[in-house]
Amino acid sequence: MRFSTGLQYRQAALAGMATQFVWGAMEILLFKAFYEADPSAFPMEFSALTSYIWLQQAFLALYMMWFLEREIFDSITSGGIAYELCRPLDLYSMWFARNIANRLSKAVLRCIPILILAACLPKPYGMLPPRSFITFILFLISMGLALFVTVAFSMILYILCFYTISPLGIRMVAFSLVEFFSGSVIPLPFLPDGIRQVCEMLPFASMQNVPFRIYSGDLSGIDGYGAVSLQLFWVVALIILGKWLLKKAQIRVVVQGG
Repeated sequence: MRFSTGLQYRQAALAGMATQFVWGAMEILLFKAFYEADPSAFPMEFSALTSYIWLQQAFLALYMMWFLEREIFDSITSGGIAYELCRPLDLYSMWFARNIANRLSKAVLRCIPILILAACLPKPYGMLPPRSFITFILFLISMGLALFVTVAFSMILYILCFYTISPLGIRMVAFSLVEFFSGSVIPLPFLPDGIRQVCEMLPFASMQNVPFRIYSGDLSGIDGYGAVSLQLFWVVALIILGKWLLKKAQIRVVVQGG
């Protein structure tokens, strides 16, 4: 039901497609200016970088942390959560499924036109096909795991709202952390050694950094399989943490009025 509802917002999807395509083109032209100055100074090939940026724009709705459900925050702060707590269902599983469906519905409407347009652009500005069939399969697996990591981290933000008067502070801090450490602002290979290795171990790097770098060929072989294994670890760890926090929150929750 949530997926079907999200597919109805076609005008918003058209506006989002135009914005994301223009934004992706601006990023590529910006990086092109730096590459022309000294191509050897950059850790990624320019063709790999362009594929990374187009994938980032096409699947923006899947991995951006600001695509959160306001209804969940409102239900917690207003006390409406009491109705959901009375229902015979697992609250964590329901919210998790709703978040996945909401993100998928937005991404389905936007991704295909952007990918087609990006693939039609001339080299080196267009998006290249995957280097091999195995790379493509690993990319799809990594995409799914990255979505689970993103949603599992979002669940922790929802649950932390049980302990605060307003969710705004938590959301602002989370947005800033995820935007930088996931490679959304600057791809992680561009960070200095030492800082980059630490960032790659954090759960944020498993959100969009890994699948896009696998597709572009920047992560391959043992490094690619290792990154996917780390994604799987963070999926399990974040879900366990989220379920534990929700269980603790449900024990102490108090709803005033009625």
